[in-house]
Amino acid sequence: MVEIFDNIRKIYTFSEACPELAEHIEFFSESSPEATKKYVAGENFSVKMFASWTPTFYINLGAPYIITVGGKPEFIPAGKDILILRNSIVERYNTPSDNIFTVKFHPGGLEAVLGVSQLKCLDSIVDLGEILPYKLLQRVKQPITFEERCALMQQFLIDAFAKRSYEDHYLRFVHDCIGLYTRNGMLPNTSEMAERMFVSSKTINRYFHRVVGISPKNYFAVLRARTALTAYVQQAGDFSPYDFGYYDMSHFYKEVVNFTGKKLIEQAA
Repeated sequence: MVEIFDNIRKIYTFSEACPELAEHIEFFSESSPEATKKYVAGENFSVKMFASWTPTFYINLGAPYIITVGGKPEFIPAGKDILILRNSIVERYNTPSDNIFTVKFHPGGLEAVLGVSQLKCLDSIVDLGEILPYKLLQRVKQPITFEERCALMQQFLIDAFAKRSYEDHYLRFVHDCIGLYTRNGMLPNTSEMAERMFVSSKTINRYFHRVVGISPKNYFAVLRARTALTAYVQQAGDFSPYDFGYYDMSHFYKEVVNFTGKKLIEQAA
């Protein structure tokens, strides 16, 4: 299964973050054994995900699995929990007995809530035990419902967020830039964005490298490609590259290659 081209969400259960955390956390999710059995028919399979620069917890409730991060495959034994950034293509090799509980943050969200910079996760797998308390992880792994797991994790994150007594200027600035970009047709380039935010291009680049780990130009290219490609796959007949700030279809096709590593016709096949 390939993200965007295949509906990988159909084998998971999802829950949105509460209002207190929604600005920093995209969702909570958990493998659905019933859906996996229905759609994958009891076979081993893999899920490929493209770059998003979103820190993600993988709490292992089931069997061992293999995950490739930064081009390096790593065996994750049963009981081991990890944190990855997804700054490059990630591929997880699944079995029907897999069961993963995930927490996906927005860019910069991990630092906003827990004070942990996502830069430590670049092209690497971090032991989640270095980030979260052992007792919390063990409670989440008990035979409880998905809703109960979400409630446990969410309460811990709310409490941790409340203890951060100040709002980081860098985080707020980057968050505001991303919001401005998405609200304005994904058109402002770095210079235009800097002008609108009343800073220099050098400053905006420094802030993005500090929070996200990548330049604003490259991050916005990823964000635009993900958004546009999703729209294209869902309704190719009604797709217009101009709605996403591309010059024409050739420009869009070129960006798809940069984003996925393959031509659009190869992905669709």
